[in-house]
Amino acid sequence: MTTAPSLGPRSTRIDVLRGIAILLVLFHHFNIAYRLDGTVLSQLFGWEAVRAVARNGNYGVTMFFVISGFLITSNAQRRWGALQDVKARAFYGLRVARIVPCLLLLLVAVNLLAWAGVAIFQNRAPAGATPLPLWLVNLASLTFWMNVVVDKYGWTNYALGVLWSLSVEEVFYLFFPILCALLRRERRLVAFWLAIAVLAPVYRFHRQDDEGGYLYAYFAAFDGIAIGCCTALLADSLVLSTRLETLLSWTVAVAMVVLYLRWPIAQSHVLGVTAMALGTAVLLATMSDRSADGGTAWAPARWLPAAFGWFGRRSYELYLFHLIVLGLLRTLFPPALASGGDRMWLLGGYLLLSMALCDAIARCYSEPLNRWLRSRLSASRA
Repeated sequence: MTTAPSLGPRSTRIDVLRGIAILLVLFHHFNIAYRLDGTVLSQLFGWEAVRAVARNGNYGVTMFFVISGFLITSNAQRRWGALQDVKARAFYGLRVARIVPCLLLLLVAVNLLAWAGVAIFQNRAPAGATPLPLWLVNLASLTFWMNVVVDKYGWTNYALGVLWSLSVEEVFYLFFPILCALLRRERRLVAFWLAIAVLAPVYRFHRQDDEGGYLYAYFAAFDGIAIGCCTALLADSLVLSTRLETLLSWTVAVAMVVLYLRWPIAQSHVLGVTAMALGTAVLLATMSDRSADGGTAWAPARWLPAAFGWFGRRSYELYLFHLIVLGLLRTLFPPALASGGDRMWLLGGYLLLSMALCDAIARCYSEPLNRWLRSRLSASRA
């Protein structure tokens, strides 16, 4: 009898970093819909400060990329012992188990809302052009070239545009087991991924006048995942004292905050994306789970898991489905008619409704399906 494979223990530090990243994305998208100038937030902190936090949500996606590469590589090492022994069929099966159930549910929801006549969920196109058919956007979503659609046609579908990042990730992971089998040695893999990390800012430099190119293209975003992969292979060789880990972690965290707040991503993307990715990698390597739980290294930050951990555990569902909630709010409460007070109530409602919806999806749908698909994969291997 074969038991279902374990999903593995959760990492507190990773949940904290994911939680911060997803909140940056949620806040960014809300501010696009309902500008927060004239609200209590802008009165308390100033509009420039609020805008500085809200405008760079794409850096949250950069953090996700690094964490994803780190997890995929470290989990592959744990499962197969050495990356050269990664089994492609099992690797792809595990990706399907985690990614596809929520992806299919999102597509069903968006298609039903579009067919029901909710305008914000229907495809749109630049002025004078014909919108892409919904079936083509569905196909791009399922075959991981939604970022190409966004690059060429803009944010074609309000709720499905976020799938650009999933397209970048899954194309990168399509080649992951192939590279492991071909290059075999870890130092060759590190060299290859470092070359990808060096290529990305060069690519962004040559497309810096094209938002779709420097934000959404494959080679504009691969550096985050590649840096995460390298971090998983190199982190164990980093031996630092607790005091030095603390100093390095906080120094890097402060530098990331300064980068995030000081420049809009439109000005800082060439090297800023790589810098944010490297900062996330340092935090992954130096912030142990014990310290994230309030142990030695991050003792002043005992509140981090409580404040951000839940959002980190639900980050995938929140990332995919938060625009469903926001799109419905925009339909019911048009932004042009919302006062400053209304926008604060809407911000609270948006966060609470997104949390409730995504928690229900995770508990009742995606996690059970993930476990079931993994058990089927384990049974087929047996």
